[in-house]
Amino acid sequence: MANAKKTNGKLLKITLIKSTIGCLDKQKKTVQALGLKKIRSSVVRPDNDAVRGMIFVVKHLVAVEESV
Repeated sequence: MANAKKTNGKLLKITLIKSTIGCLDKQKKTVQALGLKKIRSSVVRPDNDAVRGMIFVVKHLVAVEESV
């Protein structure tokens, strides 16, 4: 764990704004892995490379804003 990057307390609020109907299976699984279930549901996740990569896959389905 010595190589793990710290998040420095930064958080991202991720909100599902579009349905996953008609999306690729990878995108549906990514939305599920982020913890989003219904439209307009939100989750707060740490700002790290893994979460940023997941957001990139579904950037057309979600809205992202910085949280304190």
